[in-house]
Amino acid sequence: MDLTPYVDNLRRELAVAADAGGDEARALAERLSAPLESAARLTLLNVLSAAMSDVTRELAPGSVDVRLRGLDPEFVVTPPPVPEPVREEREPVVAPVVAPPAAETDDGTMVRINLRLPAHLKGRAEGAAAAEGLSVNAWLVRAVSVALDGAGRASAPSRGKDSGGRGFTGWVR
Repeated sequence: MDLTPYVDNLRRELAVAADAGGDEARALAERLSAPLESAARLTLLNVLSAAMSDVTRELAPGSVDVRLRGLDPEFVVTPPPVPEPVREEREPVVAPVVAPPAAETDDGTMVRINLRLPAHLKGRAEGAAAAEGLSVNAWLVRAVSVALDGAGRASAPSRGKDSGGRGFTGWVR
């Protein structure tokens, strides 16, 4: 920002005021105007700095700084950081798991096991349990039971007879 027009305007105003005082006042104003130029520039710079301080307070966390480059101030604007768009990650819809009937060999004995899960899986398990109105423990017991005894489990190769009397071998899914 060029301050020269403002300093020149101040010099002209001083000369106009001195004209009213006569020749001696005019001569005094001319002698004072040159030394007052640097003081006027410094005063204008202080005013601009104070103004930008107020602007910065309103822009927070952004800012506006005043820097002196040569004889003229320069404004440096630092915009506030742009927040990253919120990404909604939708959980896949999980169909409720129906527990198979308890095995006939289940004697009802409970054992304790420590299970370490990554935080994201723990959160998903808690959400799935809450959606089904179960505790996380009950949901995990049901999930393990279905995984071991339920449909969708790959079974070992087996031999048997189909209804036509022919033998078969292979993996069943």
